[in-house]
Amino acid sequence: MKKHVRLGAAIMLSTMMLVAAACGNNANEGSKGSKPASADKKITLGFAQVGAESGWRTANTNSVKESAAEAGFELKFSDAQQKQENQIKSIRSYIQQKVDVIAFSPVVESGWDTVLKEAKEAGIPVILTDRAVDSKDDSLYETFIGSDFVEEGRSAGKWLLEKYKDASGDVNIVELQGTTGSAPAIDRKAGFEEIIKDDAKLKVIASQTGDFTRAKGKEVMQSFLKANKDIDVLYAHNDDMALGAIQAIEAAGLKPGEDIIIISVDGVKDGFVAASEGKINFIVECNPLLGPQLMQAVRDVLDGKEIEKRIVTEEGVFTSEDAKRELPNRKY
Repeated sequence: MKKHVRLGAAIMLSTMMLVAAACGNNANEGSKGSKPASADKKITLGFAQVGAESGWRTANTNSVKESAAEAGFELKFSDAQQKQENQIKSIRSYIQQKVDVIAFSPVVESGWDTVLKEAKEAGIPVILTDRAVDSKDDSLYETFIGSDFVEEGRSAGKWLLEKYKDASGDVNIVELQGTTGSAPAIDRKAGFEEIIKDDAKLKVIASQTGDFTRAKGKEVMQSFLKANKDIDVLYAHNDDMALGAIQAIEAAGLKPGEDIIIISVDGVKDGFVAASEGKINFIVECNPLLGPQLMQAVRDVLDGKEIEKRIVTEEGVFTSEDAKRELPNRKY
């Protein structure tokens, strides 16, 4: 009987030593750094883009595509052609395909809760880029990567306030807004108005959407010029609309940048060319190269890391003289 007890004890001791050795090996591996979840398989990212309405958007799309390729991600890309229903359809398609992460730049702010809840129920994290959504439930997305559009509007207003601080008469301003209901259109208008409202001589006499496109910017500026004899300033929510407006101003026999002061937002290369020629007086930068930040956010989310709910991109402001110096360095 004692023999059997000793044998059982020996077997038990050997088993415990093997388990301890195995645990010790795992502990050593862990001390070298555990393998992140995002490294286990190829990541599939579904990206629903607004469209291709401007030079800024083209640069943004290229940044996402190039960064995804560099990161080794499989990218499923769709162009919504500036229609919300197209983006919702794409997001639902990504849910059905069981992608790892969904990212998109919302055409407009509202109307997203239903499809975002569908993504959440499917266990697919969502990242917003460039534009935000108007939702009371911020658990429907992981983070929003992009510019501070309100601050962009403020920057435009501050420059204008300084330029006309000594003016004695009224300063008549026309405004080319972005796509109606979009975050940049709403916020750039709000930030601009916040700054100029306390100076009674700065008057916005006309404001209309130009849909962020060059053609629409030209068309709306033509109507502004016909309806208003004295326009001192144009505030355009993006460079493409400003460039279209410049065509209309020149066709009317006026000099852009002189007869009508022009403020624009974006900082694409064509805008910098116009600014270096003195046709745009002030540009507020909105950086489209969000690809690297997006790919890092995708990895962090899949690895279970905590990320900021709001990631703001770094940007600058440029006068005509600044644009001349900076033009050779523009990447978009």
